Amino acid sequence: MFLRELAARIGSIKGAGGKAEEQLANANINNAGDLLRHYPRDWQDRRCIIPLKNFSRYPAVCTVVQVTSHFWFNFRGNKTLKAEVEDQTGKAFLICYGCNQFYIKKELAVGSYLRLWGSFSYRYGELQSSDFETEPCAGQEEENSDGLLSKSRFFGRIVPVYPLSKGITMGLIRRLMLNALEQYAGAIEDELPEEIIQRDGLLHKSGALLSMHFPDSWEERDAALKTLVYEELFYLEMMIGKRALERRSFSRRKSGEEEAGDTPLGSPASLEKNALSLSPALSSAAPSSIDFTPLQKRLIERLPFTLTPGQIEAVKELNTDMDGIYPMARLLQGDVGSGKTLVSFLAALKAIELGGQAALMAPTELLARQHAENAAKLLEPLGIQVCFLTGNLKTAGRRPLLKALAAGEIDFIIGTHALFSRDTVYHALRLVIIDEQHRFGVAQRQAVMEKGDHPDLLMMSATPIPRTLAFTVFGDLDVSVIRDMPPGRKSIMTYLKRESNAGEVYNYVRKELAKGRQAYFVYPLIEASEKVKTADILKDLYSMADRLAKEIFPQFKIALIHSKLDEEEKRQIMECFRKGEIHILAATSVVEVGVDVPNASCMVIEHAERFGLSALHQLRGRVGRGKDQAYCFLVYSDEYTDTAKQRLLIMLENTDGFVIAEEDLRLRGPGLITGTEQSGYLNLGLADPIRDALRLEQARKDAFAILERDPGLLLPEHQRIRKALQYEQLIQVV
Repeated sequence: MFLRELAARIGSIKGAGGKAEEQLANANINNAGDLLRHYPRDWQDRRCIIPLKNFSRYPAVCTVVQVTSHFWFNFRGNKTLKAEVEDQTGKAFLICYGCNQFYIKKELAVGSYLRLWGSFSYRYGELQSSDFETEPCAGQEEENSDGLLSKSRFFGRIVPVYPLSKGITMGLIRRLMLNALEQYAGAIEDELPEEIIQRDGLLHKSGALLSMHFPDSWEERDAALKTLVYEELFYLEMMIGKRALERRSFSRRKSGEEEAGDTPLGSPASLEKNALSLSPALSSAAPSSIDFTPLQKRLIERLPFTLTPGQIEAVKELNTDMDGIYPMARLLQGDVGSGKTLVSFLAALKAIELGGQAALMAPTELLARQHAENAAKLLEPLGIQVCFLTGNLKTAGRRPLLKALAAGEIDFIIGTHALFSRDTVYHALRLVIIDEQHRFGVAQRQAVMEKGDHPDLLMMSATPIPRTLAFTVFGDLDVSVIRDMPPGRKSIMTYLKRESNAGEVYNYVRKELAKGRQAYFVYPLIEASEKVKTADILKDLYSMADRLAKEIFPQFKIALIHSKLDEEEKRQIMECFRKGEIHILAATSVVEVGVDVPNASCMVIEHAERFGLSALHQLRGRVGRGKDQAYCFLVYSDEYTDTAKQRLLIMLENTDGFVIAEEDLRLRGPGLITGTEQSGYLNLGLADPIRDALRLEQARKDAFAILERDPGLLLPEHQRIRKALQYEQLIQVV
């Protein structure tokens, strides 16, 4: 059986009582399979003797001691034992906080011998440890002449260190793990193809589990890690490849309806029948021969600027996909201000010329409204009917809009989640555009896609994802990247300032305002919170907006904006800011996405150490959209963490969003960067797509090669993959 099929109760493991079963269930360890997949976070080498006298040279002592005497003292009203122990090199004291009398009587009896592992230091003039583990033994003969400790269950070997949760002790989980391995590991089947195991010198699954938890050597541990990491990445890529095949085999829009008697779409046989090469998902199309459509040409001719090479290439890639036999599924990446929105408008024109409708979904009403206004200015002169749909639209206005949409009288509709509400019906939805895709869940993206008959999909992100990770997370999509920026745009000058020097920032901003420019001030909190510790008092939006208006910039008009304001109020404030009627906009990170005010030249982010790298880069991108030099001031607290310092230095030294994304990925992890922690795409336990990039690339090649040769996984040698993949997908869905 496969490891994930091992559903034996925790109570079936030797030494596990009802209390242990309950404690492990609280940590989401519900059966023996869950327990064996609870991998160590570290290991301790308890093979070599490290005597008490060498306590300062190593992280821990590992020796055999004899208990020589007991001392008792009161600690917080509790009677606490201090046990004196000694080995052949010296003596020390074990401080037994919280130990019960039964443990003391049984294991720390005066005269008894113990194997001892612990971290020691001098306190109150004596060598002490309160962080130790012991195991009864026969005596000094436990030490071998070669300086090694004789092997027992948890001494004389490499011992795992597990992540713990409330109520679970290290001793408990080690005992149960060792027993579970003895009972069940031998019956666990391999999930990787035998040819890959042999080719790469990987371990069989049962051996990998034993060597992962209790390796006999560091080489064994490394081999187990290599095996289990590769297995995770292999099945991740198999699921991605299978999704790419299913997306194509499910398409009837361009290939026509299946004939009667055909196998069900999505079945292995159907995948065999419909599958083509998976290679387009691995690389961008070659669109050089594809020209712009008539409507696209008309729009480009009306623009007061020329498209960048990156925009031209992206449009041609989209045109190639939309003329293909399968529905497009493409991710368009580009830095803040690179012109992705214009590219999406050009794609919408292509869909309309093909006889369909286009829908653009944005994460906030503020951004959706801005897109709708820009689309109306650019596209309506071409005869395109553009509409804006939001959940806040009153019934009187909503009903005729939806009627026109269903009748095909609206060509391009832009909005928020209202685009996939139950009463929203399309006449012929041909293209779905999702802006800031990482802000939407998988279910939301799927809901709007289901409004059409396998429409083309374009997802856009101004939070660049490194190419390797993009192929991992969105491996069933093609990826387009706009690397260049519109000509003439000046780089934003970034400065770091301590909070105690904020006055210098205010003075600089005042000079810019006097020139007729505008500024943003961004804060991490809307209002002061009682939950914030005194040591971490943060400036909040309301109190600082009041101070900015009354004390710092009394001669300029100031407004504030945040997520709790109703949409109409936010719209009016932004409109006044765009018109220059408001000089300073005090805000939270609600302005992170989509606000475009070319006259704004200053971005001041207070408590910048509280923001992630991607958020800081997005906020910085709100300025520098006009012809004037723009500035970003990152004001940080005098007390800040090392990680915060790293983030701020990265912002100071880099303006390239792709470089910043790489660093953000390194600091925060892939799920948070890509917004996929809720999607199941990166449900990894041991593997790290960045650290294991080479293994990821090999796993992708192996998985896609198998699917190209055997899309339905029908060959005998692929039956185990098919079975494991079905079970993996079940786990993902759950």
